[in-house]
Order: sequence, then C-alpha cells, then structure tokens
Amino acid sequence: MSTNETVIPTREFEGVTIPTPGTFEIDPSHSTVQFVARHMMVSKVRGTFESYSGTIVVAEDPLASSVEVAIDVSSITTRDEGRDTHLKSADFFDVETYPSITFRSSGVRHTGGTSFEVEGELTVRGTTKPLTLEVELEGIGKDPWGNERIGFSTKVELDREEFGLTWNQALETGGVLVGKKITVDIDVEATRQA
Repeated sequence: MSTNETVIPTREFEGVTIPTPGTFEIDPSHSTVQFVARHMMVSKVRGTFESYSGTIVVAEDPLASSVEVAIDVSSITTRDEGRDTHLKSADFFDVETYPSITFRSSGVRHTGGTSFEVEGELTVRGTTKPLTLEVELEGIGKDPWGNERIGFSTKVELDREEFGLTWNQALETGGVLVGKKITVDIDVEATRQA
C-alpha cells in the first residue's frame, strides 16, 4: 500500500486538525441519539431514536460550515412498548402530525482546541426554538475500505415544555410523573461523500 492511499485530507485551523472541505453524511449504524428524562422524581428513563439522517458540510471557511439533521420520531424506543406508544401519541410527540424533529445550523464558532459552538434552530412538534450546541470534534480517520470518517459529540439539556410537550401527571407524594428537563446526548460518525 502506498503512502498516498493512507493519507487523510486534513488541514490546520486555529491550532486544530480539521477535514478539508466536503460533504459528510451521518452514518446511523455508528451514531447514537440518546435522551434521559426524570421519572417520578426518583429515577431516570433512558431512550434512543433509532432512525435519523443528516448532512455536515465542511466549508472552505470552517466557520461557514453547516449541519442539517432530521430524526424520525416514530423510531423512539425506551424499552417499554406501552411507554413508547404513549410518547408517539398526541400527549407527547404527536407523530401522526409531526413525524420529524429537525435541527438546522445557522452559524459556527471555534471555542478552542477541538471545541466548537454550533448555533441553529431546533424544531420539535411544530415549535422552532434557537439552540446552541457545544460540539466536540472527536476525530478524523479512514476505515478499512478507504472511507474518510469524522466524529462529533454534543450534550444539551432541553425544557420539553417549551416545545409543547406539556403532558404530565401529579403524584400523590408530591411532584410530577415526568420531569421537565430532558438531557440529549449525541455521538455522530459521518462519512465523506464522493
């Protein structure tokens, strides 16, 4: 194997190695979109979205790069069929009316090292709100088949009620069944497109 076949096209930007310009598609089989919600004020329920797609465009000017993601809400799973059905209903996500959660970026800032802030708009259940994600560039590499891959991660806390997810139930012992704050944890691997 010649040296040229193993070289990954990268460049330096403000002291960090980043990909050369191009379009990357999110690889769902090597990515995760997870969330955590408080349950009955005593524990946490964890779930994932199993189906989503997205495009990351690395621009000539790295701060002009962009990302668009669409999550299929019907792919939600919390390992409890009854709960998943309830989450898909009009009480929560109303999948029949609002089948997708989307994020579209509007700006990128480098905050030092491999850390970036990505500003954009998150749309859940027909409600769009501004959202800033603190994103970590996890790495750049080539898989055994010669495909260039990049990895990113981000974690954010959302108030579900801001997006119309207001269903709840009071508990006899005080408090509510479902917490307002939801933590979303995302790990993304994306492949450069030809």
